[in-house]
Amino acid sequence: MSEKQASVEDRESSVGGSTEAPYKAPRWAWWVASGFGSGYLKPAPGTWGSLAGLVAWLLLVAGLRAAGGSWAPWLLLAAPLGITLLAVWAADHVVKETGQKDPAFIVADEWVGIWIALTPLLFTLTLQPQSAMLWVVRLVAPFLLFRLFDIWKPGAVNAAQRLPGGWGVVADDVLAGLLAALLTWPLDRWLGAQSLLHPGFWR
Repeated sequence: MSEKQASVEDRESSVGGSTEAPYKAPRWAWWVASGFGSGYLKPAPGTWGSLAGLVAWLLLVAGLRAAGGSWAPWLLLAAPLGITLLAVWAADHVVKETGQKDPAFIVADEWVGIWIALTPLLFTLTLQPQSAMLWVVRLVAPFLLFRLFDIWKPGAVNAAQRLPGGWGVVADDVLAGLLAALLTWPLDRWLGAQSLLHPGFWR
């Protein structure tokens, strides 16, 4: 068989449906999965993604509090669940296209984890006026705790990565965020108490 004949048969078989076009994830799935581009920053895209997620959380909190309304606190509490489902959807599509288990540029899972880790702050940030230094400490603490558990991946955090598709990408960060939140809650309350006992230290 000549090369020309083989080429013709290859085209005919493609038209006949014997070969499938590669899967293409929706453009929005790429944007969400990459943390709106923060996952392409180097080095340590996971840390950059977590930082971008923290900034996005602050903007969400500020925006909803400015809007007011009795529904705003409930929406803030529900936000981690919403972003979890969105991250799983996006990661599932991108993993399917790339064929990789958990590409480094996918940081939507870091957004999920840091939003969960920051949730305890919603109950304490407005208890009293706060200095800029106290704000920084209260934000840095859950950030560092989440990054610790996300990198360390103790026990069930590591096992969660074996879940299929998007859940395998996101579930370990959900658990890391929960562990960080469990420590953030008492730590943040302690910091709040110290700011009242020693106000001059935080100025």
